Amino acid sequence: MRHDYRMSDIDMAGGGTPALRGHFLYNEPMGRHVAWRAGGAAQRVYIPADLDDLSWLVRSLPAHEEIHMLGLGSNMLVRDGGVAGVVILLHGVLKKLAIESRTHGMPPAPTGRDTALIFAQAGVASPKLARFAANNNLVGGEFWAGIPGTVGGAIAMNAGCYGGETWDKLVQVLTLNRQGQLNERLPGEYVTSYRHVALKQAQQEWFVGGWFRLEHGDGAASREIIKTLLKKRIAAQPLNQPNAGSVFRNPPDDYAARLIEMCGLKGFRIGDAQVSDKHANFIVNLGHAYAADIERLIEHVEDSVEARTNVRLIREVRIIGERQ
Repeated sequence: MRHDYRMSDIDMAGGGTPALRGHFLYNEPMGRHVAWRAGGAAQRVYIPADLDDLSWLVRSLPAHEEIHMLGLGSNMLVRDGGVAGVVILLHGVLKKLAIESRTHGMPPAPTGRDTALIFAQAGVASPKLARFAANNNLVGGEFWAGIPGTVGGAIAMNAGCYGGETWDKLVQVLTLNRQGQLNERLPGEYVTSYRHVALKQAQQEWFVGGWFRLEHGDGAASREIIKTLLKKRIAAQPLNQPNAGSVFRNPPDDYAARLIEMCGLKGFRIGDAQVSDKHANFIVNLGHAYAADIERLIEHVEDSVEARTNVRLIREVRIIGERQ
């Protein structure tokens, strides 16, 4: 359904036109904003003031101009030749996180279950959502502590780990379309599966928030689960080196890491890009990797695994921009 959001708090320029309140960065090195710490420059980067400002920016851009929304940059690689258009940084900007009591337009709560709604904007870090839920004695969202990205990215790719998936907890999403309009949509309007989300009526929209329903429970126990999951993550993943999280989706009934390791690729490197010797489904930047090194290594892993196992791995990471 479409919801009319007021833009009354936007400063008005001459002629009643809303004035942008965020700021632009020009020819901005994207290695500063993506988790791999590699890649070329963005033609323009915009840091919006808030959601209203973001809506106005998107509405004002020419229809042909590319727009890339970016949270913590944990699943994106920008090629060395840079990226045209506008990259919009959401982390630290779309940061609203609150318990909500609203019922209008919401699916009814399950009968006989003591639940509550959390609203989180797209720029909130997923681990922060996990901690917020536990601190409010809401359980079932502990898995978000293991996702190295933002709520917007978690919704967009149905991110999950340790047995939980984001769309299992979603009851409604807030999206922004290319015309700058905000819409509230229900899960039934999407096709969702493992690491995949698509609007049934194809059109360009971005997730800017979501409502999650969790059950009341033992917050202290939930916080202990989060601590345990984080210990497991630290033990299993190369968190001390720049990486983008899992590079490939797990194939049905198997693990990408197992297939990569079986092919003898653990520790294999191209330039300063290396298949982690700690977790084979991670590619790390040893210090001075180019985006081209990382992309070539991704392709090498894909080709090697397919040649050996007849399984073509599907990427979780997005690659944008131009080759140098």
